[in-house]
Amino acid sequence: MADLVKTILTALLSNFPLNALILGGLVALAAIARAPRPLRRAVVIEKLLAWHVFFAIGVAYLYNFVVHVFFGRMTAAFIGWADSPFQLEVGTASLGFAAVGFLAAFRSFDLRLAAVLGSALFLLGAAAGHVWQMATAGNFAPGNAGSVFYTDIATPLVGFVLLWLSRRWGRPGV
Repeated sequence: MADLVKTILTALLSNFPLNALILGGLVALAAIARAPRPLRRAVVIEKLLAWHVFFAIGVAYLYNFVVHVFFGRMTAAFIGWADSPFQLEVGTASLGFAAVGFLAAFRSFDLRLAAVLGSALFLLGAAAGHVWQMATAGNFAPGNAGSVFYTDIATPLVGFVLLWLSRRWGRPGV
């Protein structure tokens, strides 16, 4: 039983950005299911965007802060890198993104845009770095070429699509 628990926890923590992305969607679906009827398109988009920002940005970056600052050696090994002082810098940048994500989740479109755009630039830059490491250093460590890499691309895409939908159809009365 202990081995099973260890395996499950390792899988969850090793794929945390993906889990945060999925959890945001699941919580949004629960919020949509509880929303008053008749259900409007604007309400659906609002719930999806709010919970995406809360989980995929706020919670995921808070986790990133913790693992880079307090478990830097382990995190660097997971990525396939040596531990370095940059772990603290990535961690504190992640704390900033987490704070903006939590602040923006249930606020204005402009705050949500800032949360998605800032984190997207970081994530897409990280994805480019992962590709570079795969191509030049053969680094296919799970933290470089696994689900972290794919969520570095998927999280901004989902965020931008939800922002677009919010701008297009998410206004009250639509």
